Amino acid sequence: MRRDGRRPAAPGSIDHERGGEVDDRPSRVRSSWRSIVATVVSVAGTGVASYLTLAHYSTGIPLACPDTGAINCEAVTTSAQSVVFGVPVAVLGLVFFLPMLALSLPWAWRTPRRLVARARLAMSVVGIGFVFYLVYAELFEIQKICLWCTSVHVLTFLLFVVVVTGWDDATAGWTYDDEDGPGAA
Repeated sequence: MRRDGRRPAAPGSIDHERGGEVDDRPSRVRSSWRSIVATVVSVAGTGVASYLTLAHYSTGIPLACPDTGAINCEAVTTSAQSVVFGVPVAVLGLVFFLPMLALSLPWAWRTPRRLVARARLAMSVVGIGFVFYLVYAELFEIQKICLWCTSVHVLTFLLFVVVVTGWDDATAGWTYDDEDGPGAA
């Protein structure tokens, strides 16, 4: 018997509730492609955010980006909008991507701890919300585009999509026979 009181399905049988073939392995062992994609995207985001942070604090590291016309990384990264509450946006990128990297590792997707999946979802929602603000600032306030910033925006969007569409994978091992019932926070 499983912890939820139901009998395990026979291997190869069809699970009509989930719409597919039954995977008889424990959910903590199964790894999703989403965890790998989220990890790779988080590593890339951490790399770009690190580069932007170094460029922000060091005069010896120039931004490899055109500085003429609509594309001008220097204008964006030195604008008034490049600092929020006294913190450079590049540092905020690190503050976002480093925890997301830890929360995106395959073990984090397999853990039965609800807090991990909820934190990953909450962070991705906050991240994409901040991206909307930054894109607005670039297009309408600064009127310049930073290619490095755009890559961070795209990576954050990809991470958001992977996390949101992977909610079922992340919560597949959850059972409700303990203090966390279906309505528990």
